Amino acid sequence: MTAKERLIAVLDVDTKEEVKILVDALKNEVGMFKIGLQLYTSMGNEIIRYIKDRECKIFLDLKLHDIPNTVAKSARVLTGLGIDMFNVHSQGGYEMMKKAKEASVAEASALGIDAPKLIAVTILTSLGDEEVQAIGYQKTAKEMVAHLGKLTERAGLDGVVCSPLEAGLIRDKCGENFLRVTPGVRPLGGAVGDQKRITTPKAALEGGSSYIVVGRPITEAEDVVKAARSIVKEMEEA
Repeated sequence: MTAKERLIAVLDVDTKEEVKILVDALKNEVGMFKIGLQLYTSMGNEIIRYIKDRECKIFLDLKLHDIPNTVAKSARVLTGLGIDMFNVHSQGGYEMMKKAKEASVAEASALGIDAPKLIAVTILTSLGDEEVQAIGYQKTAKEMVAHLGKLTERAGLDGVVCSPLEAGLIRDKCGENFLRVTPGVRPLGGAVGDQKRITTPKAALEGGSSYIVVGRPITEAEDVVKAARSIVKEMEEA
């Protein structure tokens, strides 16, 4: 993949008008758009169809986490929308992840389409060791990411969401073809915001990220195209 194809831009906005401005500006500058809870709660499947009609790739970031049967049925529905990648929460467990993958593949086969990549969230990049242990885990954030990464691989999923600081660890434990999708990436000199485990675009790719996810440094920039191109340039130096 090229550096541009590895860049996922976050559409953390509320309205179709805002989406149109960003998608029209960035569709030739990034490889994929991420639809998260904010936008999906606002617009639902309408926004997926809108973006797909513009021949752009979509990562649907809803972090499905429920009993296996419920998540499997949801995975079928999402697969039918023609998205390119979506995620579940690894802490839903092995059986939940396995059934979600099986349901997605079965639905794609029935429809005659390619199955979307299914990845699992490990530990949110807003959490550090203190927060992870306050939840009740005895391991560090890094140890939990490794543990959940192996569980995800065993369940048959395509990869994980992890911080760029753990991408190399996941690659070493799960192999090069196991995807590492990494938020918590900030360009040189960029604001940290609410992220705890972060690095730069260049360092993320050098550290083992397959895709990097960037939100505010692009979407809140005065010139979104210039911001995206600057990040791609940093990535190309890796």
